[in-house]
Amino acid sequence: MDNDLWGTIRDEISDQLLREPDLGNYLSRRILAHSDLTSALSELLSVKLAIEEMPVSALKTVFDEALRSDPAIIEATTKDLLAVRQRDPAVKCYSTALLYFKGFQALQAYRVFHWLWNQDRKGMSLFLQSRVSEVFAVDIHPAARIGTGILLDHGTGIVIGETSVLDDNISILQGVTLGGTGKEDGDRHPKIRTGVLIGAGAHVLGNVVVGEGAWVGSGAVVLEDVEAHTTVVGVPAKLAGRPRTEQPALEMDHYLKDKD
Repeated sequence: MDNDLWGTIRDEISDQLLREPDLGNYLSRRILAHSDLTSALSELLSVKLAIEEMPVSALKTVFDEALRSDPAIIEATTKDLLAVRQRDPAVKCYSTALLYFKGFQALQAYRVFHWLWNQDRKGMSLFLQSRVSEVFAVDIHPAARIGTGILLDHGTGIVIGETSVLDDNISILQGVTLGGTGKEDGDRHPKIRTGVLIGAGAHVLGNVVVGEGAWVGSGAVVLEDVEAHTTVVGVPAKLAGRPRTEQPALEMDHYLKDKD
């Protein structure tokens, strides 16, 4: 799938060059100079996150090591890219998300520094977490566990705490916090099940479970478990009904099911 997707991305860029020749140098260096998605992603993130004391070449060595050592990272990247293309109506090309969407880029950087964290390279992991927060305005703790097929739509202001667990196929909009409720230690962050859609500005706080296929409305503050296939809204969040679809994350459906 990676090779097929990469071929599609290269074709997209070739078409873009015909319409935007002034982007030739940029698009060639970011996409056409690379033989696969792994190589392109490594360089893209290195360029985005480099600083004087940690130049592109040094960061690229780190990203290359992680991506080549654990094929599951690029498999997750591929599923995330497919999720963005399928769920975001603003995205007509895979290359758009890869090159320009900071939510997608921040998530892929997380996948690398999560790998580093599990390799007990916590210093480098925390450095990259900090740079991602500064550059993309997305703050994901390296120890958080995040599945695949994830859409961080827009990305700005998303915070995901240390003991958070996100299953596959979840969509999260800007300004969402998956956080704790104070100074408690241990397992203190939310567990988000598959198919969940979390609206803009929502806060899910504490070791609570948001059940499969639930929808957390924009601006809600969730302090208790949310049952599967239900919708909660308000401060604090209360049951408001059921989503219209079984997996609202996949449809990005922000509507309640009509009452029987």
